[in-house]
Amino acid sequence: MLSVTRLTFEVIAKSRYNKTIPDYMVSQTHHAQNEIEEENCMQKKWWHGKVAYQIYPKSFLDTTGNGIGDLRGIISKLDYLKELGIDIIWISPCYQSPLADQGYDISDYYKIDPRFGSMEDMDELIAQARKRDMHILMDLVVNHCSDEHEWFQKALQDPYGPYADYFYFEKGVNGQPPNNWRSYFGGSVWEPVPGTDLYYLHAFHKKQPDLNWENPALREEIYKMMCWWMDKGLSGFRIDAIINIKKALPFTDYNYPPDRDDGLASVTTMLSDAVGIGEFLGEMRDRVFRKYDAFTVGEVFNVREEELADFIGDDGYFSTMFDFRAAVWGGSPKGWYDSAHITPQAYKSCCFGAQRLINPVGFLSNIIENHDEPRGVSRYIPANDLSVHAKKLLATVSFMLRGLPWIYQGQELGMENLPFTSISEIDDISTKDEYEVARHNGLTEDEALTCVSFYSRDNARTPFQWDATANAGFTAGTPWLRVNPNYTAINAKNQLYDKNSLFSFYQALISLRKHPEYMDTIVYGELEPFMEEEENLMAFFRRGQSQTLLVLANFRKEPRTLVLPAPCKKVLINNYDMLAGENNTFVTLEDYQAVVLVV
Repeated sequence: MLSVTRLTFEVIAKSRYNKTIPDYMVSQTHHAQNEIEEENCMQKKWWHGKVAYQIYPKSFLDTTGNGIGDLRGIISKLDYLKELGIDIIWISPCYQSPLADQGYDISDYYKIDPRFGSMEDMDELIAQARKRDMHILMDLVVNHCSDEHEWFQKALQDPYGPYADYFYFEKGVNGQPPNNWRSYFGGSVWEPVPGTDLYYLHAFHKKQPDLNWENPALREEIYKMMCWWMDKGLSGFRIDAIINIKKALPFTDYNYPPDRDDGLASVTTMLSDAVGIGEFLGEMRDRVFRKYDAFTVGEVFNVREEELADFIGDDGYFSTMFDFRAAVWGGSPKGWYDSAHITPQAYKSCCFGAQRLINPVGFLSNIIENHDEPRGVSRYIPANDLSVHAKKLLATVSFMLRGLPWIYQGQELGMENLPFTSISEIDDISTKDEYEVARHNGLTEDEALTCVSFYSRDNARTPFQWDATANAGFTAGTPWLRVNPNYTAINAKNQLYDKNSLFSFYQALISLRKHPEYMDTIVYGELEPFMEEEENLMAFFRRGQSQTLLVLANFRKEPRTLVLPAPCKKVLINNYDMLAGENNTFVTLEDYQAVVLVV
């Protein structure tokens, strides 16, 4: 039995509870960030030391009482985000749209949908963010648009005219679609063009026709639109589904073996045969991104290892890209019903695997959740283990990985999956499709609902939980999606003034990342796994030029005692009040305890 002493606990935090760090020490100038680090030859960018936050406007804050969040709601909460420590804000689509896929079906790139506000509201949002030294990114959706877009309507009017070439209008084969690809939302990617023998391609919903990037005229329209938005004061874009813009052509040559009994094969199968996407991405970078020194993050899957530098190197197509390894782990071509829940060991393997691939090449964007995923704390922490300590552990790991940390709205509060009671409560089209797939494969209604409820992206789209008043303070009207009933316990008002809350813990992590003594190590230091084979332990070093940090995270309820590789000099972050140890050479981690040590 170890004789136990107590190591010093020191949270590096700039918040209302700890004002010990002067503002001038935390702030960093673009000039300093853009210097060249000769040691590792990585060009330092203004955004490297920042923290990013995603807002899903429809569910953030409603100021009109129509049950839908809006731009003025975002404006009213900029100070909340500033208090948290956010620098970059990604706004999910608020362009004019029929909302068949919640705004990812854009009918006019130059207009704000009236349900979200006006272009004047957007201009004010950009201006108010700039006053707070915050940057706005818009969601850029250019793999597809809405079938209500003017371009597509003109294409339908003249299926052999110039606007038809903005899309993929193809003749069928023997009365059947050109090939057997299945869309991301189920069913064929091919939809008949009324009154013709043609079909149009839609990798997603049938109301989202794919844009034909092979057409230079289409690309010119897109670049013109992107520059128009950058001229309004954006700092860049998050780029949706961008890997899909290159297709395997000709379509009729790429029928694949069916992966389900519907006779279809997932459209993702074609990505490995769609060679040459760099031509489009390089052109977009040169025509738009370089012109504005834009910060861009790509939603990228299936990138070949040898092409990583092309995508996110110093001269890459994008500034960074998201790490989706954990999000897609356990997935099955059969559907969600056949997918495996991720384990702590698998989560560790995903994180370290991505770090090994990316770190020599460029900068990764690290996420726990986003608008397309269930709540991270419900996904990565076993249900019986869910606690504030476990949520803080997950936050610690994410923020201490090398790369840019992202927070999705409500993540800082520990918002959880919604316990759906009926498929009628589901809005998301992909979840509805997966429910039918599960039922078709023999699951009962209850079994199918349990399955899809775990993975549904509606979990991330439930209204933000601001306080314990009606509808969680989100709206004075009827919310477009049901509020999670746990909002009386989990809400911003409860946490803002609680120094032990998850919100305050995220503040501490953000302040540590920006602290002048530790910033260089956390942002640029090498990541080296420690005790990698140890079950349910995620441990790694962050090695900078002048110091080494050690991150220890105990992914289990049982305590464990660890021998430190070097004496502990200081405890920077701890999700418990104390840390048990002996002579600074041993530590005992309690259940789901996470610490960051200087060693």
